[in-house]
Amino acid sequence: MNTPNKLTLLRIVLSPVFVALFLVDNVYFRLAALLVFLIAALTDLADGYYARKYGIITSFGKFIDPLADKVLVSSAFISFVALGYVRGWMVAVIIGRELLITGLRSLAAYKGMVIVPTYWAKVKTALQMVSLAIILIYINIDTIYIHMGEEFTLISRAQAELGFDYLVGLTALVTALTGVDYVFKHYSILKTVMK
Repeated sequence: MNTPNKLTLLRIVLSPVFVALFLVDNVYFRLAALLVFLIAALTDLADGYYARKYGIITSFGKFIDPLADKVLVSSAFISFVALGYVRGWMVAVIIGRELLITGLRSLAAYKGMVIVPTYWAKVKTALQMVSLAIILIYINIDTIYIHMGEEFTLISRAQAELGFDYLVGLTALVTALTGVDYVFKHYSILKTVMK
């Protein structure tokens, strides 16, 4: 078990910790959730950096790293839907794509193949992380103001939710398009189970 893979597994472990902290309506828990999310997101950068710098790229790492991203992203988006900050159908598109591609990766791994993330898939992951961070920061600021007995007036909740609609809508679109790209590129793998 090398360092990049340990960092990747840490990201998976931190995902339910983030959800447990975030869903508690308390300013300190929400701030702790933000910190946990940032640490988890940084492990994504760190594991890739270590793997490339020291040449420790393994088949396990190529499979588990995108899976860890999906677990963290899905956990956060579902939490936002639960609190009414983002639309459920947009998140359903994102998670549906992630489940489809995870299934495709699993099928490829069963056949001894590794599906490496494309450039656009990496852009998709970055867009998801940025979207989640922006929403999470807003929720924390709003929670802090409520804790102080004041209202966050710089951006109203309605304006924030409209911005989140555009942001998550764009994320869902890019996510879906990268899913279509994967399916077309690896259709031969899918054909083997449709026979």
